[in-house]
Amino acid sequence: MTGVPRIITTVNVNGVRAAATKGLLEWLAASAADIVCLQEVRATEKQFHTAIAPALAAGWQVVGAESSAKGRAGVAILSRVPADAVRVGFGDESFADTGRYLEADFGDLTVGSLYLPTGEAETPKQDEKERFMKSLAAYLGERAAEVVGADRHMLVCGDWNIAHTERDIKNWKGNIRKSGFLPHEREWVGDLLATGQWRDVVREHHGDVAGPYSWWSYRGKAFDTDAGWRIDYHLVTPTLADLVTTARVERAATYAERWSDHAPVTVEFR
Repeated sequence: MTGVPRIITTVNVNGVRAAATKGLLEWLAASAADIVCLQEVRATEKQFHTAIAPALAAGWQVVGAESSAKGRAGVAILSRVPADAVRVGFGDESFADTGRYLEADFGDLTVGSLYLPTGEAETPKQDEKERFMKSLAAYLGERAAEVVGADRHMLVCGDWNIAHTERDIKNWKGNIRKSGFLPHEREWVGDLLATGQWRDVVREHHGDVAGPYSWWSYRGKAFDTDAGWRIDYHLVTPTLADLVTTARVERAATYAERWSDHAPVTVEFR
């Protein structure tokens, strides 16, 4: 892979202003990542830049897409070098201002930061999630063909809000009828992978094991007992997937050290 990025991280910050006071800034200062994709920023551009001002002063570049709904969603991409080009959304005007997808080019690599809707089974929220999924799948098919045809690479990472298999959720039996683990949602992820255009490199790297989980509820002892969900993915075009050397979840050592209910998920390429 030509160009600069070799280490790419994704993390849902669960509100960047709160995360910045809890440890996000310290994590960024210590991170070796070349690109960090953020989701659920939940801030205006001004609020976001103010919250991460020390990181910007240290040289991080940033592009973002905020939601038109105040205090909701929002995605961003932090990078060590400026992006060559930036695109907001994935061509569906009904989701253009929702702050759920942002794409940037760095050399021969395109990176997407995704925050897929959470949904709620048998409600309008689930209907919206599934409209988003249908439109996104069509876009990802087209974009993968474009980048591969141009001898480029692409990675779409973020909070996909779907646990693909039983290995990706600790309490799978108790969540079969809940959004995020509904059979047709899981099938949707499977269909993306079955095209051969995208590979789930964290799963490939870890094999047939439980986890590694990337989200744990703040309720109860979910974090302490590792009763989590793996919903933060790096889906990668095939030639880029072949360059992966490590893929890991940066799980906090203790509950008290968490600065989000998600943990950063980091993939390194050679």
